[in-house]
Amino acid sequence: MVATVTFTIKRKRQHLPRSAMGGAIDYTLTMWPMLTVYLEDGRVEIDNNPVENAIRPTAIGKKNWLFIGEAEAGQRSAILFTIIEACRSRGIDPQTYLREVLTRLPTLTNRQIKEVTPEAWSKAQQTDHQRKAA
Repeated sequence: MVATVTFTIKRKRQHLPRSAMGGAIDYTLTMWPMLTVYLEDGRVEIDNNPVENAIRPTAIGKKNWLFIGEAEAGQRSAILFTIIEACRSRGIDPQTYLREVLTRLPTLTNRQIKEVTPEAWSKAQQTDHQRKAA
């Protein structure tokens, strides 16, 4: 509906192409496929509120943690927060995951790292539980 109205307004040329309205119409038409992707795939959220809610504690704490550690501390913190949120989004207890993975990490090769991603680790845990239950 909005795209039809936008196309109609653009065709009528009732605005200057380089005006603010012309820019807004061109921008909307350019972004239209990305703006409506959630209509085509029901798994895509209309907004990113769940992500924003998940990272809010980190965002609030940024000022408090601004001067801790060395220059690379921020990047390391971001990596850890990403891992923790990946665990939470999959229903994994982050402390259990980190304890096991960090214990195993010194003995792993580079090729085995993909086996301890939160998703792969969770699947392996489910398989182990099923084997023990049988």
